[in-house]
Amino acid sequence: MEKLRKTIRIVCVATMLLLPTISLAGDLEPSGPPAPTMKTLDQIPPTWSQKITTGRFVDALGGEAVLDKETGLVWAKNANIAGITKPWQEAITYCRDLTIGGRKGWRLPSIEELASLVEPMRMYPPALPTGHPFTGVQSNYYWSSSEYEGDSGRAWYVHMEQGAVYYYYKSSSYYVWPVRADN
Repeated sequence: MEKLRKTIRIVCVATMLLLPTISLAGDLEPSGPPAPTMKTLDQIPPTWSQKITTGRFVDALGGEAVLDKETGLVWAKNANIAGITKPWQEAITYCRDLTIGGRKGWRLPSIEELASLVEPMRMYPPALPTGHPFTGVQSNYYWSSSEYEGDSGRAWYVHMEQGAVYYYYKSSSYYVWPVRADN
């Protein structure tokens, strides 16, 4: 009987000493983040912080559109696809109803997206990167979908001759350059 009591005491003491350690085991933080998984270049999403100087633009949708690998946006290859200028609201509707390369989902670009095409230091119009594949580019004004924050009757546009960004009345007629996301 004494042997049994001694064994029980040892088990109780051992349990009391080890139980806090065992109960906390599930609460331990991992030693660090999991190791990164290798990705191919095709799996890495584009970032707006990169600058691609060679091979930035690739034909898409049967040659009717252009993928910008720097931003991941797909642009209408013909930068004058509407053939005429349009007031801002008509430009938005035009893009929404458009089919290019058998695809819907086109829209007027935001001012940041449209401005991402220009090279501000470009000496000759249009202010696009040298060797760009676009056709019909007008050295004039192109609407963005971005409204001017100080006046809902105005919206932002890019002047393709200078690469400058301005805002003006939505009732004005400017060119339309549709875009869609590559996803």
